[in-house]
Amino acid sequence: MVQLQKEFSGRMELNSSPPVDGVVAAADEMPETDVYVVTSGGILIPANSKILASASPVLENIIQRPRKRQSSERKIPILGVPYDAVSVFIQFLYSSRCSKEQMDKYGIHLLALSHVYMVPQLKLRCTKGLVEQLNVDNVVDVLQLARLCDAPHLYLKCMKLLSNNFKAVEETEGWKFMQNHDPYLELEILQFIDESESRKKRTRRFREEQSLYIELSEAMDCLQHICSEGCTSVGPSDMDPSEKKGPCSKFSTCHGLQLLIKHFGICKKRVKGGCWRCKRMWQLFRLHSSICYQPDVCRVPLCREFKLKVVQERQRGSDLLWRLLVRKVASAKAILSLPKRKREEEPRMDMDHQEMSSFKL
Repeated sequence: MVQLQKEFSGRMELNSSPPVDGVVAAADEMPETDVYVVTSGGILIPANSKILASASPVLENIIQRPRKRQSSERKIPILGVPYDAVSVFIQFLYSSRCSKEQMDKYGIHLLALSHVYMVPQLKLRCTKGLVEQLNVDNVVDVLQLARLCDAPHLYLKCMKLLSNNFKAVEETEGWKFMQNHDPYLELEILQFIDESESRKKRTRRFREEQSLYIELSEAMDCLQHICSEGCTSVGPSDMDPSEKKGPCSKFSTCHGLQLLIKHFGICKKRVKGGCWRCKRMWQLFRLHSSICYQPDVCRVPLCREFKLKVVQERQRGSDLLWRLLVRKVASAKAILSLPKRKREEEPRMDMDHQEMSSFKL
């Protein structure tokens, strides 16, 4: 018994001044110790109650509790984690510092302590540190801790790593243990993976549709450009045939549209409606007319005629899908006219009406 008391006394003397950033401060610079933190194994860490209370509201409540005997020493039990982790925790309460080596070694324990004793600054440091340490082998354990400690950022990072490396995680001991002891978490993970795959499909479909609207918007610009100014081999009727125009900035789209216009001018099947290329050209004329705001001076063929037809259809309330397509193309045209930074800030278009994906040049 005497030997044990000497051992504890020696440890207390060694820890009478909590280290600050790995360096033990001079005795006259440290506040007086008036409370002891009891760690696992019975080791005591002397500390100052005012410093602990100012850093943690939970410790403040513990310190302010009335004691049964005024003469008894004040002791705060912090059990369930290694002594070294508690020592680093107390050090952080004194100095608000924690080295990377300490975080790498005791990050999981420090996250639990920072959550239980409500030390948000340490909790944030632990969250960032554990994110950097995430791998296939420890992700399940860290995920469980993130749920218990209410760390949403860490939880989301774990879920994403699980979703992207699910086959490898399934082979780990952590996953097998979780399957046997926490089936609810397993269900939660599987639901997240399913929702993640659904989001990827919706995003892929949205990008495909957005690409279609942008392509149609560029086609409208090219049609206006060809019918007003001319481009390479096709131009307005009053343009001198010998005058050759150079390719425009959107020549990849403009060239295909010129070929379509040439075919439309010489095709004999279009009268009977048997040519799909001519049908596509009619659709482009109609689409242009739907978004044109100057039909009286527009030089695109049939613009005014289609404009009148569109007004009549709108009055009858028919062809809702076509009107939706017109609105999407007009929106894409407006977004393309914005600077790149503002364009990225624009809200996403709806991803409904997948039938329109068949409308391609």
